[in-house]
Amino acid sequence: MLRGLALWLALMGAVSLAHWSSQTPTPSPATSPGSSFSAARAMVDDRIIAAVPHPVGSTENRASRDYLIGRMTALGLSPQVQRTQVARRVARSEDPFILAATVENIVGIWPGRDRAAPALALMAHYDSVPASPGAADDAAGVSAALEVIRALKLQGTPARDVVVLITDGEEAGLLGAEAFFKDSPLAKHIGFVVNMETRGGGGQAQMFQTGPQNGQVIDLFAKTAVRPQSSSLAVFLYEHMPNDTDFTVSNAAAIPGLNYAFIGRQFDYHSATSTSQNLDQGSLQDMGDQVLAVARPLAFGQALPGTSPSLVYSSTFGSHVLAYPPLLGWLILIVAAGLTVVGVRRARRRNDLAWADITRGVGLAIYLVLITAVLLRLARRATGVEMGFIEQRTLLAQVTTWEIALLLIALGAMLYVASLASRGRVRPQAIILALGAGAACSAFGVDFLGLGIGVAAAAIALWVFRRSSDASGSWAGLLGVGLALGLVAQALAAPAAFLIAWPLLAASTLAAMTAMGTRRAGWGSLLICGVAIVGVAWLLSFAHGIFLGLDLVELLALISLLATLLLWPLAHGTDHFRRFVALALLLAGFGTVAWIHSKPPWTPRFPQATMVYYLQDLDNGTQTRIAMTPELDPWSRAVVSADGGIINRVANPLWEGAKVWSAPAKVVAVDEPSLALTRQSDGGLRFTMVPPPGTAEFGLDIRSKSKLDETRVDGRPVQLFDKPGQWSKLRFSASPQGTSIDFRADGPGQIEVRFTLQGPAWPKEAIPLPKRDALVMAFDRSDTTITLGTKQFSW
Repeated sequence: MLRGLALWLALMGAVSLAHWSSQTPTPSPATSPGSSFSAARAMVDDRIIAAVPHPVGSTENRASRDYLIGRMTALGLSPQVQRTQVARRVARSEDPFILAATVENIVGIWPGRDRAAPALALMAHYDSVPASPGAADDAAGVSAALEVIRALKLQGTPARDVVVLITDGEEAGLLGAEAFFKDSPLAKHIGFVVNMETRGGGGQAQMFQTGPQNGQVIDLFAKTAVRPQSSSLAVFLYEHMPNDTDFTVSNAAAIPGLNYAFIGRQFDYHSATSTSQNLDQGSLQDMGDQVLAVARPLAFGQALPGTSPSLVYSSTFGSHVLAYPPLLGWLILIVAAGLTVVGVRRARRRNDLAWADITRGVGLAIYLVLITAVLLRLARRATGVEMGFIEQRTLLAQVTTWEIALLLIALGAMLYVASLASRGRVRPQAIILALGAGAACSAFGVDFLGLGIGVAAAAIALWVFRRSSDASGSWAGLLGVGLALGLVAQALAAPAAFLIAWPLLAASTLAAMTAMGTRRAGWGSLLICGVAIVGVAWLLSFAHGIFLGLDLVELLALISLLATLLLWPLAHGTDHFRRFVALALLLAGFGTVAWIHSKPPWTPRFPQATMVYYLQDLDNGTQTRIAMTPELDPWSRAVVSADGGIINRVANPLWEGAKVWSAPAKVVAVDEPSLALTRQSDGGLRFTMVPPPGTAEFGLDIRSKSKLDETRVDGRPVQLFDKPGQWSKLRFSASPQGTSIDFRADGPGQIEVRFTLQGPAWPKEAIPLPKRDALVMAFDRSDTTITLGTKQFSW
């Protein structure tokens, strides 16, 4: 009875603590002390910058530029505009991929006492994506930088220059940062960068990226952090993800720094709903508090952090950060192993542990991970939502409900496995659950991975559930699996190993103190309950981060296993009430998924994204109306079929592997680009393209069967052609003058060019677009014309 009560107290306490610790702070009013950060003061700038969408090169972006020049002048920063055409090769792309635009960075300097000392840079970008006001991404970062510099200036003259770097063209491919750190003489003066970004409209600000050799940086971060959300695991994962911010460019230039962002409310990311009204001001307050806290010692300290061996670290609760050298991770695992041995020996002396149950505990751990993973995968597939950012918007519109569903399923799976372990002779139940979940994954389209996980879980169940397992022995087996995972993580990814090692250490300590959970059940249950509340709440914060950052719900099975290490002695039991609750949680979780699947989530606050285009193919002389969303809503259907054509699902002409809704359109006059290849006086060749007026973006894919050297894009040296026969891709934003590509070739040759134009607006001669109601919105460069064509040039 006491164990059951302790279990529910632990679960409710952990969820409550996790929820409380995930809340953003109350925004400080404009009347708060001048030396502190005020979200209310920062929001004044945010509302002006994010009044309308303002992509790079647009009239609206120039208006934001002029406003920021005025604000920075008022702050005494003497701003200058760095206007330049920039081309950047994307390092993550296997094929040559060049991004280019004309950008206008705004650079202001607050002079320090030692003008020769390496400077601190506060960095954010002011451009938005085409259809989004960008109140979060990244007007929030810009307004935070201005409010931080205002607060810092009240402290007096800094020890070093503080540079406020407001970049342009980040959304076009980090182009403003590329222009500054490659071309500006001031770049060599920068000794540390604090970047502010967002990937949503709310949530806690997270410090998710540093440079290499970050030991001193993390020491400073740990000493100054205010309610931090950060860990070496986040840094490690981000380094291996195909994501970039302006910090990518400064980091490549070997400038140390810290990168901050908040990623909640992702429905608003790059969306028309990213307005100042929808921005969580608590998130802005959180970012400002954290950046101001670390910027003070950086600006006024005697020296900036240098390089030293990287640390393993994580925030815990409040403003505490625990950091240590990676080698200490081995010691933590050794101590955890030793404490587990102590617990096993004590339990054996009391005849409370059988060796066979330890091996069954290993199987239980594997079964728990597999069954949780397959159930979560089934839930994801049962939503009916395909993978992909646009597809995922259905879930993002009801993200809290979706997260609750996953929590209920994971918790129900853990309790159900624990109840099966205590009963014995339940192989049929365990096998049916595993095979049923695995097979059900294919009810929404063939899913070999889901079926494979289910079959593997069923195979483990044949061995594990032949007879009951006592709590002590099975707990020892679970701890053994945790130790094995910790050793593998420590050997292969030391920055991430703490996520396993810390709960393992806590659980093994409990095992030793309570003689594997059986000695003095009263106080032992209360002790386990107290530790579990803190430990599971801490794990739930990582589960929340994984949930927000990765649409891979199966990974949450690892968090479930780690939580089970702490909860097992309380969860293990034979009473029927526990099994009933486990099944009720599973049913509630899948019932919530069914609700998500059946209920359209679209509201005026969360409208459905629409992406419609008038597509002109110059090669075959056809024109079509297309919609690039996974579902064809009534508004988009009316647009695509407006000329009476039959709607078909066809291959996307722009992105390989994707599908679009398409129907024939009435042929209307659309301007074509001007393309030419000329021989230069020095013997080189120049390809030029001038897009028609109103073109917002254009792309070129070029290949040659012969070798081409000494390539320049708009006069800038760029490695464009790697090898003959390979396509080289270029994407241009805010380049109404077009582009020129210079190169040299040995002997006669030929280039093949594929071009794509986005814009101008919807053709005037076409049937006009119907008015949208409040439940749908334009997304990206919707409502424009796309022109495709190919040309060949010989010399």
